[in-house]
Amino acid sequence: MKPSECRLRPVTNDDADHVIQLIDNVYREYGETMHLEQADRDLQDLQGAYMGRGGSFVVLEQDHEIVGCHATLPVDPAAKLGTLRRLYLAPKLRGQGWGDVLMNWALDWALQAGWDRIEFWSDTRFTRAHQFFRRFQFVKTGVIREMQDSYEPYSEYQYIWSRPDKEKQRQ
Repeated sequence: MKPSECRLRPVTNDDADHVIQLIDNVYREYGETMHLEQADRDLQDLQGAYMGRGGSFVVLEQDHEIVGCHATLPVDPAAKLGTLRRLYLAPKLRGQGWGDVLMNWALDWALQAGWDRIEFWSDTRFTRAHQFFRRFQFVKTGVIREMQDSYEPYSEYQYIWSRPDKEKQRQ
């Protein structure tokens, strides 16, 4: 697919049902179910949960269908630390560069926001995503957390990324 076939745009709360459906479809690939009362409650007020907290959330749209999404959130503005959330892509678009579009958007957003470091968590079952993160210089820290906020317990790996120019300054 050509980049012109999809477009990136800011999310609105009117997109919530479509974003939930996209993420639910990905969860089902791993035998998981959405838990809107706990782990996935942020999806019920996308603008409040992200833009209302100083972050951003975008969707990737193709023919009026939401086929991808990604979000950013500050964690500690004084420390210039943020996190990434909700990177999901419909199976039909995987391996075609659209994940790169979503990740580049998030990294550009983080740099413009002045973040020096990004820390985030990824379900241990998302092995393809973990390979993807390494391509963008995210490093798995070795820390694993056990989560109980869904219908079934699950585990997540912690990843970190540092602003490239800040890494050079430390060397």
